[in-house]
Amino acid sequence: MDPFAHPSSSQSTPAPTYPSRSGTKATQKGKKANNQSSIDDPAFAAGYRVAYDTIYERNDYLAAIAQLKSLGHDDNANVANLIGYSYRKLGDYKQSQVWYEHALKIDPNHVLTWQYYGLWQLEQGNREQAMFHLNRIAAICGTDCDEYKSLAAALDKPTGTALAY
Repeated sequence: MDPFAHPSSSQSTPAPTYPSRSGTKATQKGKKANNQSSIDDPAFAAGYRVAYDTIYERNDYLAAIAQLKSLGHDDNANVANLIGYSYRKLGDYKQSQVWYEHALKIDPNHVLTWQYYGLWQLEQGNREQAMFHLNRIAAICGTDCDEYKSLAAALDKPTGTALAY
């Protein structure tokens, strides 16, 4: 199975930006303005915000996955990343991996996916791969961005320590 195979069949659409969430950045430094993600469709933006809140405010990952998939925009890195994150939080590491890799195929510089996938690697005991992800984040946004700091802090914890993110 191609790990970068498209998890579903939906038409290509512009990727949305992440709504503001304290302590994190959703876009990558150095990304060209014409490549910036934007939410042009108000209905999509509203649905995305509902799913986002379902994840980060209510921790209802099953509902969020359904909400995100129903948007019909799983071909954008932000949506794919949040689906991967939700599967990871549910403990479905295989599906999480599929969606993280799909997000990175869409946008190889999607720094939040590199962070979340790095945490996935740590949860799987793959410290060397998590270091690779940390280095990718450093190449994209440097060592001062929140995504770098978060994954670096997780890597500093002893193996087997529960991650809070």
